[in-house]
Amino acid sequence: MVAQLQFRDVTLGYERHPAVHHLSGEVASGALLAVVGPNGAGKSTLFRGITGILKPLAGSIALGDLDIRDIAYLPQSAEIDRSFPISVFDFTGSGLWRTTGAFGRLGRHECRRIAEALAAVGLNGFENRSIGTLSGGQMQRMLFARVLLQDAGVIVLDEPFNAIDAKTSDDLLALVRRWHEEKRTVLAALHDMEMVRANFPETLLLARGAVAWGPTGQVLTAGNLSRARQMCEAFDDSAAACAVRVPPRVA
Repeated sequence: MVAQLQFRDVTLGYERHPAVHHLSGEVASGALLAVVGPNGAGKSTLFRGITGILKPLAGSIALGDLDIRDIAYLPQSAEIDRSFPISVFDFTGSGLWRTTGAFGRLGRHECRRIAEALAAVGLNGFENRSIGTLSGGQMQRMLFARVLLQDAGVIVLDEPFNAIDAKTSDDLLALVRRWHEEKRTVLAALHDMEMVRANFPETLLLARGAVAWGPTGQVLTAGNLSRARQMCEAFDDSAAACAVRVPPRVA
């Protein structure tokens, strides 16, 4: 199967302190991949690298024939400034910026698409509400509606089911399955191992480096999970920064 994403000995981090070490591997086009690991394992850092928010310290992430704009990113809800004065309709409509531009005018067609996306996640009637009035589950529904509008080939979801009720999880999981059926490539950072086992055929177990990567049943063993915890606990955040080789500039 054609690779959608290729990690080529990639190291990602902040101020030369790596959070993801020397990761190599491929995500096939149309894959449904769970990325799991203890807190501090580097899951969010990896996703920031995939979406271009964070540049690799070393190695590279190849996107095949995709442009970075072909990736839809759902961040953790804690990263959203809920005090910002914007309506649910306008926030969701930001998913159309790829086609309308940041300040593009929304015509009837675009407004209809926004309304349809909100209806698809169960938020019809919420269009004029401020995002600051939403519950945790409603916030996640809105973020999924924005991803729907992006109509992207690669979808990256960072902790999409944290702190939400079972009904919301089931509804949003149905959207994930729909994207998979449409042959989109979906990566999701998750903590619920039973959810992963039931819904995600492939898993990357991360602990700053790859512990195991492959079919979920083979990855989520007691031994692998124990090793991942030990690797994260052993990491010393006060250690000196890694020496990363910088390629010479071409004159």
